[in-house]
Amino acid sequence: MRSLIPGILAMAAIVMASNILVQHPLGAYLTWGALTYPFAFLVTDLTNRLQGAAAARRVVLAGFATGIACSLIGTQIIGEFGPLVTLRIAIGSGLAFLVAQLLDESVFNRLRTATWWKAPLVSTLISSSLDTAIFFSVAFSAVLSFIEPGNDVSWATAPGPLLGLGPDAPFWASLAVADWLVKLVLALVALVPFRIIVRRYITRVA
Repeated sequence: MRSLIPGILAMAAIVMASNILVQHPLGAYLTWGALTYPFAFLVTDLTNRLQGAAAARRVVLAGFATGIACSLIGTQIIGEFGPLVTLRIAIGSGLAFLVAQLLDESVFNRLRTATWWKAPLVSTLISSSLDTAIFFSVAFSAVLSFIEPGNDVSWATAPGPLLGLGPDAPFWASLAVADWLVKLVLALVALVPFRIIVRRYITRVA
């Protein structure tokens, strides 16, 4: 269990930082949290590579517990437009994290014997795409408004050009696409620290 502490602490730090930074906009379609959250997939992949799939699942569950705690705290903090974390956001966030991270662990494990970059890149691309789809649809889609009828998400469902350029779509779709594009870029960036950390670990234990 002691060997999991670095992974658990790293995951908890990323989840907590992302929950704080998501409250601060970055341009019209992103928040600063979009730049930190994707590195949760890096932590899962590193744990999987260095300690195995079972260890990665434990780190994911620790991150999930941290996210739930952050959501509960957020529901008690009242901002300009109500609680910082609504029920739909809490459900979407927790569900997206758990499903996507466990999928990441599963896909990585299937590809672990392939070329070094395939497992982290493919698993992250697939799972982070699912993460985006689950979170934004649960949190803001008009179709799922029954989850929290009293929560007015008309600002998110209002139509407009996708990312300000494309065809008309609900505003939340622009948020989702922007978030997804950032995840794709950071999936590539994360290959650098993944490679460096794995090599140093292998050298140290050799």
